[in-house]
Amino acid sequence: MHSTSVMTPVATPKAVSVSTYHSVWKTAIRFTLVTTILLGLGYPLLVTVIAGFVFPHKAAGSLILNKDGQVIGSELLAQSFTSDRYFHPRPSAAGNGYDATASGGSNLAQSNAKLVTRIQGDIDKLSAENPGKPVPIDMVTTSGSGLDPDITPDNAYFQAPRIAKARNLTEAQVRQLIAEHTDSRQLGLLGEPRVNVISLNLDLDRISK
Repeated sequence: MHSTSVMTPVATPKAVSVSTYHSVWKTAIRFTLVTTILLGLGYPLLVTVIAGFVFPHKAAGSLILNKDGQVIGSELLAQSFTSDRYFHPRPSAAGNGYDATASGGSNLAQSNAKLVTRIQGDIDKLSAENPGKPVPIDMVTTSGSGLDPDITPDNAYFQAPRIAKARNLTEAQVRQLIAEHTDSRQLGLLGEPRVNVISLNLDLDRISK
């Protein structure tokens, strides 16, 4: 008995025409151009325009002007204050300190001898300034950016006696100013209460030269 096998014909792929390749390239190029214009130019411009109308101060960089209308800083960036007459910001490891072009932390581990020595030295100095009062942690530690413009209310109140003495004010006057500049948590939930150092120091100059 003989068996017969049936050969199944194998389909050969159809050749892709040149016009099909051209169509694919045209679609890709058009899609790239359209998305670049819409998402690379149109969307950023739209957001910028809306922000300028809805949040003009923030969109412009939260700039701080003096009484003559000159820009003296930003609410978003810390500045160095070393005089006893002013509130001091957190320590900074950004460049030589508060350098917006070299934002960053110290990257030193908690066990690093240099960091431990620096922090302990700051604690000893501050403890001598206010004997018996605990030193707030943000007075001796740097922020991740080195540009944090805010301090905790505890930090500000710790500095109140020094400033009151340097400016011949009562401590109650200084504490009242701190309370007026203390911002609560965003939406009552996010973050922690904070005090903007630059704004606080400007108002400090306003009440006492």
